[in-house]
Formats: sequence, C-alpha cells, structure tokens
Amino acid sequence: MEKIAEIIEEIECIAPVNEFKDCLMTQDKTSDAPEKLWFNIDVPVGHGLKDGDRIRITIEKV
Repeated sequence: MEKIAEIIEEIECIAPVNEFKDCLMTQDKTSDAPEKLWFNIDVPVGHGLKDGDRIRITIEKV
C-alpha cells in the first residue's frame, strides 16, 4: 500500500452525526504553516474517544 499522509493530532471536538456515527475533528489553527494537516472524519458510535485524545490517521492508497 502506498502511504499518502499521516496525521497525529489531538481531537478538538466530537460531534454526534446520528445514532450510528460521530464526527471527530481538529481544525487548522496554523494558517501560517500550510504543511499542517487537520481532520474531520466520521467514526462508528461506541468508539470510546474523547476530546483531547491523541490519535493517528493514516491515508493509504489500496
């Protein structure tokens, strides 16, 4: 698999989408650092994560 990007960051906010999924988010607070990546990704409810948890997201081409 070809690794395209890896984000290691703290979750800033978890928003409920519906009864099946939540949205994990962090925003780009560093517009002066364009290489910094942020995320906004849905995950299944019951994930056990909370605001402030540090997570890793890896994007790979399969």
